[in-house]
Amino acid sequence: MKHLGAILWLTGLSGAGKTTIAHNLDQKLQTRSYPTEILDGDIVRIYLSQGLGFSKQDRDINVRRIGFVANLLSRNGIIAIIAAISPYRQVREELKKTSTKFIEIYVYAPIAVCESRDVKGLYALARAGQIQHFTGISDPYEEPINPEIICQTDRFTVEQCVKGFARK
Repeated sequence: MKHLGAILWLTGLSGAGKTTIAHNLDQKLQTRSYPTEILDGDIVRIYLSQGLGFSKQDRDINVRRIGFVANLLSRNGIIAIIAAISPYRQVREELKKTSTKFIEIYVYAPIAVCESRDVKGLYALARAGQIQHFTGISDPYEEPINPEIICQTDRFTVEQCVKGFARK
């Protein structure tokens, strides 16, 4: 049976819960026999976007590369689950227009909650000026205007979030 692919694009601040939700959603979809693939922003940077920095231009290139791979997967019947900060609205909107079945999922948590979850201490380093271009601290995060789904990880558990949009 041929499955219809899609792109489930999880965007939000570092520590909001994108990767955790992506893996939980991936497991749920696979138990229903849907072919899936996760593209995690941190892993993609190592293998697909190595050498790119964190300037706006480099971030846009990185997001476009992820979008290109996601489109390849989705048009071949795979549900591409993207977990990437993707901080700039214009590039996300561009991907929506050039993709089929693009579902934007805004994984939201207040910055204080994201900082409290930060086991690597990146927010503290950014606040101390030791990390430049850190989204939410020294670089902007442009919230989606009309995401198809909003998942508030400060109010709901991962399971509640996934259950809430896995039915749609």
